[in-house]
Amino acid sequence: MAASDSDGTQATVQDQPPTVFVLFGATGDLAKRMVLPAFFTLAAKGLLPKEYLLVGNGRGDVSHEDFKGHVHDVLTEFGPHPDEGPWDDFSSRLRFAGGGFDSEDPGSLLDVLAEAEKEIGHQLTVHYFAVPPTTFVENTKALGAHDLTGNARVVYEKPFGTSPQSFAELNDVVHEVLDEDVVYRIDHFLGKEATQNLHVLRFANTLIGDAWNAEHVSSVQIDVPETLDITDRAKFYDSTGALLDMVVTHLLQVAAEVAMEPPASMSAADLQSAREEVISHFRPIDPAEVVLGQFDGYRDVDGVADDSTMDTFAACRLWVDTDRWRGVPFLLRTGKMLAEGHQQVSLILKQPDTTEFQVPDEQGAMIFDLSGTGAVKVSLVVKRPGPGLELATGDADLVLAELPDSDALQPYVRLIHDVLAGERGLFTRSDGLAATWKVLGPLLADRPEVQPYAPGSWGPAAAADLAAPHRWLLGQ
Repeated sequence: MAASDSDGTQATVQDQPPTVFVLFGATGDLAKRMVLPAFFTLAAKGLLPKEYLLVGNGRGDVSHEDFKGHVHDVLTEFGPHPDEGPWDDFSSRLRFAGGGFDSEDPGSLLDVLAEAEKEIGHQLTVHYFAVPPTTFVENTKALGAHDLTGNARVVYEKPFGTSPQSFAELNDVVHEVLDEDVVYRIDHFLGKEATQNLHVLRFANTLIGDAWNAEHVSSVQIDVPETLDITDRAKFYDSTGALLDMVVTHLLQVAAEVAMEPPASMSAADLQSAREEVISHFRPIDPAEVVLGQFDGYRDVDGVADDSTMDTFAACRLWVDTDRWRGVPFLLRTGKMLAEGHQQVSLILKQPDTTEFQVPDEQGAMIFDLSGTGAVKVSLVVKRPGPGLELATGDADLVLAELPDSDALQPYVRLIHDVLAGERGLFTRSDGLAATWKVLGPLLADRPEVQPYAPGSWGPAAAADLAAPHRWLLGQ
């Protein structure tokens, strides 16, 4: 099945020159759960170049055949199942380069790439770093040291830095080795179909676009509670926490998608510029407007320090100092082991200044579900059917997957596809990331103490106060 985009990117990708993908961390958890399934999905949809090879890289001494078996097992467990796609053709294009990769020793990667050159004469190389962020600096230096940056694009997983200092160091190294226009920093929330629909719904519908400002909106809620625990990634999580794992990456980027000014055009470059520009108008977050939490029992998890003060919950107010949004709080919330799992953006509408009606406390809202292919819900005050004049709040839902001829791409599938097409609009830029670290600066310097909360709850009770005088739409 092929995508039906009207902008011609399908043909662009299929007509790409022979391409080699180098997947660093090919046997790691991220590659298993996200990246390898995305590559196989692209192959099944006919959205890869006609000539390509996928080279896995890791420290182990793994044969090409053993790597093919590993990928088959991964797809069997996480899907799409090998039997549901072109497994024979896909597996014939898999290679493995072992022995690790650093500035001093490239392992067997150079030899495997030389073999690939003889086999398909590749003209484009995509290096994909699905490895811990602590290795990004050395891996980037190694690309330069072994002359692997020519005709190359480089994909970095998040987080791109774990502090203002580490971001600055990594950013400097990246720009010493690579030009900015070949760097693709992934934030998979931007690859979601529903996130992309935020600007489509806004700019293609006057009814929505005209209300997208402080005159009509009392608050914006970006709410990503999770029911998941951290058992399978405890060591990583205890060095990162909710604030760095979710807020500095996903939630601030989604806030920028909501808050940006109309771009010069709908091109990928102009959309990216509009999103990055508004981040520079985010006010540094006041620690007094932040609630951090830690679920009871977190310190008992293997891999977590007995005295850990890491946050597993974060909620805060963000202020956007632009004419469009000045005075409107953006409420951000995320956490582990919460009562329900959602990915939701809500614009809470103001009540009319003057009205003859007794308007319910339940306010109208425009609600955007970011999970899956997404949904849009409009909550409006209506007359309750009956003999009296009683008002109530009613909802109208539009499930995007139910649109005719829908062919949604999962976030990683869409983002890898865009790397191939050379489209950077759904990737973060260094100036925008530098601005996000400034937004977090005061909070990182003066972190509030974590407050305990029960697993299965909605986090510390103090988080409810952040939404005053109203409430969080979810869980209250």
